[in-house]
Amino acid sequence: MDLFDHAHHRDRKGIPLADRMRPRSLEEVVGQEHILGANKILRQAIERDKIPSLLLWGPPGSGKTTLAMLVAKYTGADFRSYSAVTSGIKELKEVLRGAQDLFKYHNRKTILFIDEIHRFNKAQQDAFLPYVERGDIVLVGATTENPSFEVNAALLSRCQVYVLYALNQEQLVGLLKNALGTPERGLDELQLTIHKAALEHMATKAHGDARSVLNGLELAAGMAKENKNKTITLALAEEAMQQKALRYDKDGEEHYNLISALHKSVRGSDPDAAAYWLGRMLEAGENPRYLLRRLARMASEDIGLADPNALRMAVTAQQAFDFIGLPEGKLALLELAVYLSLAPKSNALETGYFKVQEAIREYGELDVPTYLRNAPTKLMKNLGYGKGYRYAHDYAGNWIEEDYLPEKIRARHFYQPTEHGWEGRRATEIEERRSKREAARKKPDLRPEPESLAE
Repeated sequence: MDLFDHAHHRDRKGIPLADRMRPRSLEEVVGQEHILGANKILRQAIERDKIPSLLLWGPPGSGKTTLAMLVAKYTGADFRSYSAVTSGIKELKEVLRGAQDLFKYHNRKTILFIDEIHRFNKAQQDAFLPYVERGDIVLVGATTENPSFEVNAALLSRCQVYVLYALNQEQLVGLLKNALGTPERGLDELQLTIHKAALEHMATKAHGDARSVLNGLELAAGMAKENKNKTITLALAEEAMQQKALRYDKDGEEHYNLISALHKSVRGSDPDAAAYWLGRMLEAGENPRYLLRRLARMASEDIGLADPNALRMAVTAQQAFDFIGLPEGKLALLELAVYLSLAPKSNALETGYFKVQEAIREYGELDVPTYLRNAPTKLMKNLGYGKGYRYAHDYAGNWIEEDYLPEKIRARHFYQPTEHGWEGRRATEIEERRSKREAARKKPDLRPEPESLAE
């Protein structure tokens, strides 16, 4: 039986609209033109039954399962479909052995579709390797997670990765209109009308998910058909769609995408964007303390001494959140994110530390100058520890042209202040003191020589 014809053999009422409207040919697929366009390699491979092992990566409702089913329709291979959520590796190994025999004795390949392949751990994914390597099976895996994070590197290297994108507003509106006007598979027999505002609202709230928008339409249609005018209004659309849960995985790529967007928005001094990305993460269920830690990092990494108050604000925000808790405590995070966005920026501390690391790699463990060492014992005093040290508070302005770095790197300037904020106001003073130190190095060093142990 054709995988797409099951609606004719079962009670239509038991089949969801999204399933009935699933594309039955490549021509019916909405979106994904970047891989399924007329001259694209994947489309040609499907039509010619030359499918390589591949991974389909995309958000929910973008068409991964549909594409796998179309591969089954266009190919002459034996097609097996499994979900990593419900199928065990023992069951799959039996299928793999059967696929090996089918290829060996009948020269017929097996296409093995694994939905949510990221749910298998790395060791379980290893089971596919020899069969893919020999060509016994063509593996088609579907995942909502970045394969770079979730798929075994050895398996990943043997598969082509194709990215599917969420559908846009126009495409979702087109799906809705098509479903309302299609007989048998769709809702044409109900003779419903739909307001433009309702169409746009449903397409917006589906967040690119074709399955979600069709499920919402089916629910709204069920309510509208009971009304006298059989119209799907905006109010019905709002009730049917409710609020779709935000797509977010605390350990997956979307987590890193969102925190990257938040960090770059703060660094780029855009309080609106910082507020939005912070809200996206909070509303999706991110741990607020993780965000507080990241914002505190930004206070040092991107603002630093251009505004010394930034780090204090970060610590205060953490204390305020712990004191207030959720949900009101979210405002403490928002206040911090907006403040950091508006603060003057400097990465002098970060670049300075990079220079410190470079010097350590280059010179290793340079000795502390003798005059800077502490001398708590007589032996240390005899070795000259601390002798010749000049106490800064004994001099005008509490400063003296002293060198505090090892001799080999005394000319290095690790911290280079910018011209921004508080840091900029100290830049001239810093440069003047560096110049005085450099001049003092050219004069004879009159520090007393360390005493010998014999003395």
